[in-house]
Amino acid sequence: MIPTRYFIDPFGCVKNQVDAENMMARLNSSGWENVPEAEHADVIIVNSCGFIESAKQESINAVIEWRKLFPRKKIILAGCLSQRYAKELPQILPEADEFIGVNELVNNSPGERPLLSLPGSAYVKISEGCSNNCSYCAIPLIRGSLVCRTIPDIVSECSALLERGINELCIVGQDIGAYDDLPELLQAISRLKGNFWVRLLYIHPDHFPLQILDIIEQDPRFLPYFDIPFQHASAKILTAMNRKGNAEKYLELLQTIRSKLPNAVLRSTFLLGFPGETEEDFAALLDFQEKAALDWAGCFTYSREEGTAAFSMKGRVPEKTAAMRKQILEERQIPITEKNIERFTGQTMDVLIEEQIDEFYLGRLYCQAPDIDGAAVIISEQKNLQPGTFTKCKVTARRGIDLEVYI
Repeated sequence: MIPTRYFIDPFGCVKNQVDAENMMARLNSSGWENVPEAEHADVIIVNSCGFIESAKQESINAVIEWRKLFPRKKIILAGCLSQRYAKELPQILPEADEFIGVNELVNNSPGERPLLSLPGSAYVKISEGCSNNCSYCAIPLIRGSLVCRTIPDIVSECSALLERGINELCIVGQDIGAYDDLPELLQAISRLKGNFWVRLLYIHPDHFPLQILDIIEQDPRFLPYFDIPFQHASAKILTAMNRKGNAEKYLELLQTIRSKLPNAVLRSTFLLGFPGETEEDFAALLDFQEKAALDWAGCFTYSREEGTAAFSMKGRVPEKTAAMRKQILEERQIPITEKNIERFTGQTMDVLIEEQIDEFYLGRLYCQAPDIDGAAVIISEQKNLQPGTFTKCKVTARRGIDLEVYI
């Protein structure tokens, strides 16, 4: 029997990536064959994002384009978009033959799933859904309330990934700070043997578990890297977002982390153009940006999503204004980031080698998370460096927001 050949076109966040990997594991175990090019596939699967309007449109456009290119192939729209609009999509998107929501993308031997990351790194999703109910966010509508995996289940997956040669475990969830007992989970992971990195991503600032700082201080395999999505600094806007913190509390949290872990690297994201955001609110955010002096920051503009509490809020900000504020904040972040990462020059540390491009290799240092931060440009007289492995390097220079390292 000839196996069904499938191609996956992935969209969205890294949690979506884990879903795609689990789907691949399920299909492979059923006798299907993954192929790297759509033209060789019998089935094209678009693993969609349904978080904000631009992401939704991107996934829909992908289905339409694949249909134009391959009118006779079967096309499946999977993931968040199919989950969120399960009733509407079959009527408005005839280009897709089938729709599969996230609830149908069940785990299948998580530690043995195919990996879509660059060599050496894997994402470990410790929970599903979210119960924070930020007023702008559609995630609870798509993925439901928070459901946590058990510690033995997560540790088993981590162990299986390490046995496969993975050197970086990226712990993810919509908000891993909301995990039932994150310190206990980290203690359990710390009992695993070997030299590897553990990177913690997406911790909501309103319930950051300070106990994890002791664990990170004691076990150097836990990277002092924190992705804390503050989203804003204006008290009025944060309250409207259904977030409990304020600029003072958030600056205090950053100071606590830096005092405990002087080598800490801090990243955040900010949302511009939320309903009611005035020039005064934006000025408060810029003031926070300067005082926080974050190593990395990402920005996005507000997307009005039906079903969310913010959908009917008054004081809508023009898209042009939101985009301008986003650009200003991004431009102001560049010199902050460049100054901060300059501190790594001259240091000797581990670099995770990821890929070779022409005569150069690219990799990452502990201060660089996959896909979202700068890269380590590796200069080496050695040939045939092995992607997915660690090696010692010396940071010799900063090139923009990238770091040049010598092996």
